[in-house]
Amino acid sequence: MAYLVAFHWGWLAGAFAIGLAMGWVAVVHRAAGVSRLLTWLLAALAVILVAAAIACLVPGRAGYWLELLLLLFVPYLAGCSLGTWLRAVVVTRSMRQRSAA
Repeated sequence: MAYLVAFHWGWLAGAFAIGLAMGWVAVVHRAAGVSRLLTWLLAALAVILVAAAIACLVPGRAGYWLELLLLLFVPYLAGCSLGTWLRAVVVTRSMRQRSAA
């Protein structure tokens, strides 16, 4: 895993940057939410993929790509969380300034 981080640090930074942008945009997006069933199915899929990577059930190149996918998913989610939080802070601050004026 340390090899993946050392070798793919640029891709990890890119995943974080894309997540930051998507988190910033997601606050403004007004689409329908994901159903509970789909949320549970996606969570179960994530748990199964992590378990397969930890147990080394997928050998060779496919296992490498699985671990890389899971490794890139973490900074993407962190970027999404940070982008959403930053957008909420900016919107809240601008709303307070408008109401005070």
